[in-house]
Amino acid sequence: MSLEEPLFRSRPGADRIAGARPGATEAVVPGIWLSPGLSNSYLLTTSEGRVVVNTGMGFEGPVHRENYDAIDRSLIRYVILTQGHYDHVGGADAFVNDHTDIVAQANWDSWRRDNELLAPFRIANSAFAFAATTTRAIQEAIARYGTVPAQAAPRPTVVVDDRLDLTVGGRRMELHATPGGETTDSLVIWLPDEGVCLCGNVFGALFGHIPNLVTMRGDRYRDALTVADSIEKVRLLGAETLLTGHFEPVRGRRRIDSELSRLRDAVLYLHDATVAGMNAGKDVHTLMREITLPPPLEVGQGYGMVRWNVRAIWENYAGWFHHRSTAELYAEAPQATAADLVELAGAESLITRARRHLADGNAVHAIQLAEVVRQVDSADAAAAQVLVQAHQRLLETSTNFWETAWLRKQIEELS
Repeated sequence: MSLEEPLFRSRPGADRIAGARPGATEAVVPGIWLSPGLSNSYLLTTSEGRVVVNTGMGFEGPVHRENYDAIDRSLIRYVILTQGHYDHVGGADAFVNDHTDIVAQANWDSWRRDNELLAPFRIANSAFAFAATTTRAIQEAIARYGTVPAQAAPRPTVVVDDRLDLTVGGRRMELHATPGGETTDSLVIWLPDEGVCLCGNVFGALFGHIPNLVTMRGDRYRDALTVADSIEKVRLLGAETLLTGHFEPVRGRRRIDSELSRLRDAVLYLHDATVAGMNAGKDVHTLMREITLPPPLEVGQGYGMVRWNVRAIWENYAGWFHHRSTAELYAEAPQATAADLVELAGAESLITRARRHLADGNAVHAIQLAEVVRQVDSADAAAAQVLVQAHQRLLETSTNFWETAWLRKQIEELS
């Protein structure tokens, strides 16, 4: 592979993410071991005790601990959490004792507050994507341990504002805040003597792919310029090895510089093109259709998507009112007129037109019309058939984890 070939083409997709497995640990650089799971956990050994970076979900904690104890059973000095997502922090109870400090970024409390306030909402809105993988991992953990612990709710004892330097057993670590990561409490761990950066999901779940500026499950919007700044902050470290939140390390200083430069510039391109379009008076859906990345800035869209980020940039700047319709100002939902449309046009006519759109290759228009009929009569079989076919058509070309999971779930529920 040439150095210019983007890494996203060869790295695994999100469908390859699986729960932690006993004995799956591998040495990735001298003195650092990886235990893969729903997110990667890492063990750093030193002459004065161990450092654990990220702990997996609650039911993965015992697996990671078993894996690490097979390598080194010395005191765990620090558990460092690169962000507050459950798949990074949930297993902390398996590692923490009275001699262990928990390290997190200063935005931990505010980010975790959001997550706890909206836990039922976010769990319900992400289950379509992760339920099967999570259930399988829980079942495997129960089969091995008989029971599994609940998700940990760790409280940091050491807080990082912008930077914190730690040394354990001669191993120097610089902890840098990267608020443009997947969460505002994101941080990376830089080992300057070794050229290694443990970066978690600061670039998103899939390295080399455009990050989600807001996810389908529902989060606060991420500011595109802050995202670009965090990418650049890591690039300037000059790492020889990146230890990422998912899958294998990224190696080679020149390769890392190239990948991060491309990703930074792709985010900035989307930002600038969206802002220019807004100032030119173009509506958000026009920009979602028109804005694409030029070939030199091509990055993967397996987790985030360009068109989603265009909308996220627009709404992060401009909010909910799109200046398209007076009805946007009021509480009536767009589907409130569905019964009128069906009464006037007739369900059969709407389905006939939906089928024509489908035949012409416009699956989205077919969905929009068929959904009008289903909003009035949820048992309409013809509408359901059109919706299944339209979702299948979209699924044929989808390469994005979230989009694919959503389409499959809709097909399952409609069939």
